[in-house]
Amino acid sequence: MNSWRLTFLLVFWSGIGFSQVPDKPFEQWYSVKYYGTVRTDGKVFSDRNHLVQCLSEGQLFMPANGQFLHPGTLMPDTRYRSMQGTKIRTMNVYQNQFWYLDESKLWSNAWAGRRELTHHLPQAKLFAGGDDYRFLVSDGTSLEYLSDSLTLWQTKLTGENVKAIHYARNTFWILTANNLYTLQNNQLQNYYSGEGFTSFALNDTSIYLGSEKGYYHWNKRAKQPTLHTKLPSVSISAIALIEGRPWLGTNQGVFTPKPDGTYAYFQGERWLPGDQVVSITQGPQQTILVLTTEGLAQLSKQWITLQDKAYFFENQVITRHIRNGFNASLEGMEKGNLATGYLADADNDGLWTSMYLGSQAFRYAATKEKQALENCRESLDALERLYTVTPVPGFPARSFERSSIRSQLADSKVWQNSPQPGWTWKATTSSDEAIGHVFAFATVAELVNDPNLQAKAIRLLDTLMNHIVSHDLYLVDYDGKPTKWGRWNPEYVNSFPVNVGDRKLNSSNIIGMLQTAFHFTKKEKYRQKAFELMKKHGYLANLTRPMNEIGKAPDNADEHSKLLSEGWNHSDDEMYFLGYWGLYRYAFNDTLRSHYRKAIIDHWQAERPEKDATWNFFTALTGTKTFDVKESVWYLQHYPLDLIDWRIQNSHRQDLRFLPDNFRKQTTSQVISPTERPMQRHNRNTFILDENGTGQSEFSAGDTWLLPYWLGRYLGIIKAAPSNHSLLFSN
Repeated sequence: MNSWRLTFLLVFWSGIGFSQVPDKPFEQWYSVKYYGTVRTDGKVFSDRNHLVQCLSEGQLFMPANGQFLHPGTLMPDTRYRSMQGTKIRTMNVYQNQFWYLDESKLWSNAWAGRRELTHHLPQAKLFAGGDDYRFLVSDGTSLEYLSDSLTLWQTKLTGENVKAIHYARNTFWILTANNLYTLQNNQLQNYYSGEGFTSFALNDTSIYLGSEKGYYHWNKRAKQPTLHTKLPSVSISAIALIEGRPWLGTNQGVFTPKPDGTYAYFQGERWLPGDQVVSITQGPQQTILVLTTEGLAQLSKQWITLQDKAYFFENQVITRHIRNGFNASLEGMEKGNLATGYLADADNDGLWTSMYLGSQAFRYAATKEKQALENCRESLDALERLYTVTPVPGFPARSFERSSIRSQLADSKVWQNSPQPGWTWKATTSSDEAIGHVFAFATVAELVNDPNLQAKAIRLLDTLMNHIVSHDLYLVDYDGKPTKWGRWNPEYVNSFPVNVGDRKLNSSNIIGMLQTAFHFTKKEKYRQKAFELMKKHGYLANLTRPMNEIGKAPDNADEHSKLLSEGWNHSDDEMYFLGYWGLYRYAFNDTLRSHYRKAIIDHWQAERPEKDATWNFFTALTGTKTFDVKESVWYLQHYPLDLIDWRIQNSHRQDLRFLPDNFRKQTTSQVISPTERPMQRHNRNTFILDENGTGQSEFSAGDTWLLPYWLGRYLGIIKAAPSNHSLLFSN
C-alpha cells in the first residue's frame, strides 16, 4: 500500500467514527405470477396439503409452471374426474380442506368423500362452516342453516343482497351492502350499518370491514369502528386476515398495514398479473395468494442477507446483461418474458459500464474473488475498445457494435464507420461518459491488485485526459468540433449564470478528473491545469457554491441556460457523486480537501430525501459521521428483485402527502419504497410516481444496486455475511 493511501485511510477511519452494520437477514418479497382470465366473483383457496385452487365461472383452476421471473398459467384442474361438468357455484375452506357448493349440495373430497350435505337453495352462491360441520348457505337473499342436510333455521333478507359470510367467535357473520349481521342461537342481529360495504374479515380480536370509501376497523374492545381512508387505494374489493395482519385488495392492487403506520403496497405487474383484486387468502409456506381478473399472484418472502441479494444480482448481470463487455439493458421483451428480447445499445454504454466496473473493483477489493477480477477485466476491455474503435486519438465512443446491425441501433444517424472493418461506433460522446470513465479507471488503478489491469487503467486515464487538455478542455469529435456536452472550457462553463447547475457541475467534474490524472500519472500538466482553472477562472468558487443557490436561470439569461435550469437535473447528481471519488480522494492538499468535503456534504444534504445508498456511501468518503446508514440499508433491502419496467402507478394514492410543484421535483413529503416505485437508474428522480412501462425492458443491477452495495462493503460500512450465495428461487 502506497504511503498516500495509508495516510488517507487513517484519516478516513479516524474521522468516520461508526460501527459496521451487521448484514442481518431481512424479509425479501417477490412474486410468482400465473396468468389467466378470472371473473370478478372468482375465489382462491389453499388447503392443508398446500394445494391451491381457483374458481371462476363455475370451473376450477390450478396454478402451473410458474417461478420467479418466469410466469406460469392458470390451468383447468382436472384431477377429480367426477367433478368434470359440475357447475360449481362457489368454494371455501373448512377444517383446512376444500369444500364445494353447487345447486343442490355441499361437499368435500376429503374424509374419504363422506362429507356431503343437501341444501334447498337452487341459486345458492355463498357458504361458511361453523361448529360440528354445520353450515350457513345463502343465495344472496335467503339464508339456510344446515346440519347433516337438515335445515336448522332459515330466513330471507328483504331488499338486501348477501356479499359474504364468515364464522368466528362462535358466531356466523353476514355482510350486505349496508349491514353487518350476526347469527347466534338462531338469532339474526344487526351489528353495524352503513353503506357501500364490499367485504370483511375477522378473528377473535379484530374486525375489518371493506367499503367503497376505505375500511373500518374494530379492535376487541372498540364499540365503534375507525374508518381508514388515507390509503393506497380506497375502494376495497377483498380482505383477508393472515397471521393477524389484514391484506386489502382493491381495483388498484393490494396493500397491508406496516407497524410504522404506513402501508406496503403491491401494484402493477412487478407483483400482480392485473390490478383488479377479487380474492385473497394465505398460501403455502406463508405466501399470500392474490387472485386478480388477469390471474393469480403468489406473494412470497424469503429471509436473506444483503450479501445473498448481491450474488443474486451478480448472476442477473452476467447471465443477461453483458453485451461485448458492456453493462447493458435487455430490451424488446414480450411482456417480461426473459427468453425474448435483445441486449440493447445505449447512449451511456460507457457510463453504465463504468459504474458496473467500479462495483466489481470494490467487490474485488473487499473479497479478492476471482470472478470479480474477471468481470473487471471484461468490462475494462470494453472501455478500452471505446478508444481504439474511433479514428480520433484519445476520443472515446459512446458505444460500438457490429456494422451488420447499424440500421437497428438507437440514433442510427449518429453512428460512424470504424477503421476496424465490420464495426461501427457511436459519436457525440458526453461528459457523462468522461466522468464515468475516470471514476472506473481510478478504482481499477487503485483497488485491483493486478499489474496489467492497473497499467491499462492508468494508460486509458491518461489517454482521455490528454485529449481533453490538449483540446482546450473539450471532447472533440470526428468532425473536429466539440461534442454538445463534453465541454469544460472556462469560456463555456463561466458563460452560465452562477445559479445554473452546469457551472458548478462541470467545474467539480473537471477538477476531480485532473486531480485523478495527476495522482496516477504524476504528469505536471494536469496539476497545472487544475490550479489554473481554480485560481484564474474561479472553478473552486464554482464547485463549492452551495446547492441552495442552484435554481432557475434569471430572466435575462440565454436560452441554453434557461433550458438547463428548468428543474433539478438528477443525471447531474450521478455525475457529481462519481466525480467526488476523484475530487475528494485525490485532492492536491488538505486545504482543498476541506473545501471539497464541505461541498460534498452540502450536496448530500440536498439529496438526503432520496435515501439513495449511492449518494450516502460516496458522502461517507469524507469521513463525516452522518451519512444515513439506516436509510442506505433500507434502500438496499427494499430494492426489488424484479427489475423489469412494469407499469407502476402511485399518483392516485391517498396515503401519501403530496407537495406543491418545486424546483427539486419532489412530489411527496417522503420517498416511497423502491419496491413500489417505477424502475429507474440513479440518474432519475426517485420521486417519480408513475411509469407506463410495458414489460419490454429489464434493467441491469450492475449500476443500480451492485455499485452502492459493494462500495459499502469496500468502505467497511456493511459487514460481510456468512457465505450462502444461494436462494430458494432462481433468476
